[in-house]
Amino acid sequence: MSTASGPPLRLVLVEDDPAIAGSLRRGLAEEGFAVEWIQDGIAGRARLVLGGFDMAIVDVMLPGVGGLEVIAAARAARVTAPMLVLSARDRVEDRVRGLDLGADDYLVKPFAFAELLARLRALARRVELHEAPGEPFVRGRLSIDAARREASYGDRALPLTPTELLLLDRLARRGDVVSRRELLRDVWGYHFDPGTNVIDVHVGRLRKKLADARATVRVLAVRGVGYRVDIPADE
Repeated sequence: MSTASGPPLRLVLVEDDPAIAGSLRRGLAEEGFAVEWIQDGIAGRARLVLGGFDMAIVDVMLPGVGGLEVIAAARAARVTAPMLVLSARDRVEDRVRGLDLGADDYLVKPFAFAELLARLRALARRVELHEAPGEPFVRGRLSIDAARREASYGDRALPLTPTELLLLDRLARRGDVVSRRELLRDVWGYHFDPGTNVIDVHVGRLRKKLADARATVRVLAVRGVGYRVDIPADE
């Protein structure tokens, strides 16, 4: 697997189990990934904070520092590369916490390699989506510049993650209801339902950040369909 420009995607694998790591490294290498393996959380955190990779797979249970803490540290350092969490925990609250701390996807062990590969392909498509933004969007006091990965409301910068920014951009430009299927395709790169409430988690975070900026822009749920953005006409 490679990017549009040709070179293989650089993937950091943070996994302490040698058997699992070995199997993944072999399979991913055969699919064209350039895999860098790290065995513990402390080293994993140090590596991910540096950036310079295309995506990461991070196990939750790691020696030294847990996988979710590793991801949170990378996001705090403004690393934007997609990150997928591996975990034996399958409770909804565990998935929500992982997504809330900055993971882009969550895969429960045991899993089929084909499913992991499908999710990585979706993450690769998401990289392409983020790298091919349209013209800046301005309406009222809301401004979104996807090319510069910036958004603001009036004179207040909106501290959005790349996924939150792309989500707001897609909703704002449509001006009408966007279905969940379309959001999964256009924001997350999924051509399948990943079986998580990833959209709802990110919408919740987006709403909070808009509220913190005292924005009157609202993200509204349309039951059974999807979401739309309401931007007051008098702004």
